[in-house]
Amino acid sequence: MDNTEALSPKPDEFVENKNSRHPKGLWVLFGTEMWERFNFYGMRALLTLFMVNSLLIKEADAAIIYGGFLALCYLTPLLGGFIADKYIGNRNAILIGGTLMAIGQFLLFISASTFSGSLDSAKMFMWLALFIIIFGNGFFKPNISSMVGSLYPKQEKSKLDSAFTIFYMGINIGAFLGQFICPYVGDVKDATTGVRDIFAFKWGFLAASIAMVIGTITFFILKNKYVVTPEGRPIGGLPKNNTSADFEEGETQTAKFSGSALGITGGLFVVLFFAFRYLLVGEFGFKAVEMGQLIKGIIYPFIYAAGISLAFLIMSSAENKVERQRIWVIYIVSFFIIFFWAAFEQAGSSLTFIADNQTDRNILGWNMPPSMVQIFNGIFVVALAVPFSLIWDKLRAKGKEPVSPMKQAMGLALIALSYFIIAHNVKDLGNSGLLAIKWLMLLYFIQTCGELCLSPIGLSLVGKLAPKRFASLLYGVFFISNAAGYALAGSLGALIPATGDKFSKAQEMGINLQDVLDKKVTLNADQVAAFEKAQLPLANPTFAGFEIHNLFEFFMVFVVLCGIAAVILALISPILKKMMHGVN
Repeated sequence: MDNTEALSPKPDEFVENKNSRHPKGLWVLFGTEMWERFNFYGMRALLTLFMVNSLLIKEADAAIIYGGFLALCYLTPLLGGFIADKYIGNRNAILIGGTLMAIGQFLLFISASTFSGSLDSAKMFMWLALFIIIFGNGFFKPNISSMVGSLYPKQEKSKLDSAFTIFYMGINIGAFLGQFICPYVGDVKDATTGVRDIFAFKWGFLAASIAMVIGTITFFILKNKYVVTPEGRPIGGLPKNNTSADFEEGETQTAKFSGSALGITGGLFVVLFFAFRYLLVGEFGFKAVEMGQLIKGIIYPFIYAAGISLAFLIMSSAENKVERQRIWVIYIVSFFIIFFWAAFEQAGSSLTFIADNQTDRNILGWNMPPSMVQIFNGIFVVALAVPFSLIWDKLRAKGKEPVSPMKQAMGLALIALSYFIIAHNVKDLGNSGLLAIKWLMLLYFIQTCGELCLSPIGLSLVGKLAPKRFASLLYGVFFISNAAGYALAGSLGALIPATGDKFSKAQEMGINLQDVLDKKVTLNADQVAAFEKAQLPLANPTFAGFEIHNLFEFFMVFVVLCGIAAVILALISPILKKMMHGVN
């Protein structure tokens, strides 16, 4: 899309040429999101280790819970986006969301402070905390992203890829700070014995809560001065105060869904929920009560069914062919990035367990906490976000910029490459070998390059293609693909085979774990109980009918899934470009 002169530009903010500056409101949203990501990623770095070590939850169940939690964090934006678009506006939604997340993190602090006295009450506080954080994120996430797109007048929408890449840098500065500070104070091991201090997690959660308080107060103080249009009107206020200037010419200013469409959507949701439930846990009813089965059989089907049902509902409100096809592009791209997030979000579960149990984390004499290893993603994003933004700008100036779906196909290909490299480096580790931390650093570097090709570009694409009347709702649709990816990440993360520490624990019991997994020996009832207490597996995990024997096979699952998705998306990109009708 060519740039043209803004209608009423402010000299210090909007000089419409290739070197024009971004509005100051971008930096307010940048700072707000930075503190929110500090809060979220700092907590995320510690969550599974806290569940396994302090609350004595099995690794497989912790991975499932982790996936379900992240999935719901990206499902509730549907609700938060709808409420903001219809009733309270983006600003109020952000303030509500920030406050809820700060409260949720503080409840995790309480959980991590009380588990030694009462494990059951500590688990109750954890569940309540995660529940509150889920809804806080639902109010916060879609609305701050929607406001970034609203900062730019219609004549400057071509700058959104660059703007969202800068915004994404703010996200990852926060992630970097959170993933450094929270593990530094919360994931502590004795330097001599290597024994983890399971009572230290609380300080990481407290730091996350304080960060969210800072972010919420920052937005509250600065929003009226800087988060405004070039003409000075507030962005993200109450929907009833919107004017025709906030919408594209001829665009309906309120979303309208017919009664029949709502009824069909409800029926479709119910049918899909039970269909997905049967596919995932093999039953329509609710007999299974084991934690992993409950999450896989309720939360995951809810997410998948909601995504498809909502797609039908929004499409029923499309007013013309161009609008309908642009919305279809959002849906199609959203489907493919499910596979990216399923692979990427192993950082907080399986990759953290590998970093904890089978990685040499020594860096220049310092033994890095396992929960901190994922910090490399934040470091690389901060270092690469601006260069990537400049690359897109230069390619656009030369008329060689790839269309957005092709950029996202590149992101999928890169994450497949990262797992291909790591798979071959763990192939010969055996049960006692340690992976050099440099390979995890390389994995995060390549994945970060893929992330910068995919995630900010996807946010920008929604901003350019979504009709204004349900922009936040369509951001919710985009985030539901993240939710589905995180749900899949939880299922796939639970497939991690036994790592070296498990074989050592079994050896201490006088049992060869490999013989148990290979079905060469049969354990008696006491040995089975001992395995359960020590969180040791009794069989190898399976995926799509294939048994996963080792880490090589585990990582190759992600190579295959993301590689196939990358090829298909690249092949259909020319078709999607036509469906975007001039939007690049």
